[in-house]
Amino acid sequence: MPTLLIVHHTPSPNCQAMLEAVLAGAGAPEIEGVRVVRRAALSATATDVLDADGYLLGTPANLGYLSGALKHFFDQVYYPCLDATQGRPFGYYVHGGSDVTGALRAMETITTGLGWRRAAEPVTVTGEPDRAAVERCWELGATLAAGLMD
Repeated sequence: MPTLLIVHHTPSPNCQAMLEAVLAGAGAPEIEGVRVVRRAALSATATDVLDADGYLLGTPANLGYLSGALKHFFDQVYYPCLDATQGRPFGYYVHGGSDVTGALRAMETITTGLGWRRAAEPVTVTGEPDRAAVERCWELGATLAAGLMD
């Protein structure tokens, strides 16, 4: 069964709302035969990444960059997963108080280095997620999971 690994750092209610929408989309009833694994960024391992077929990443933008937790995740998995995960699909969401530009740039740089293939446009939100932002997060989860269906 294909596996979608959702790796997230969720320190705020705004990030929690986005994560819940992503999980709901990935677990939609019409998506069958895909296992969804959820890991906090500080507990996700290289084995989790190697065992998954696609990835969905979530982070706040802290001081104009990825959260330290998500950066730590990438630092831990980069070399152990570099060759084995080339070409795998991924997507991501970023929440910021005012600006997410640096976090977007970092995410693209790191995932390009890993050779992952972006399967959906990122969802970016500044401030409190409105209904449209939550719907985009749901669609992100559904898109990534549906792309793994056999």
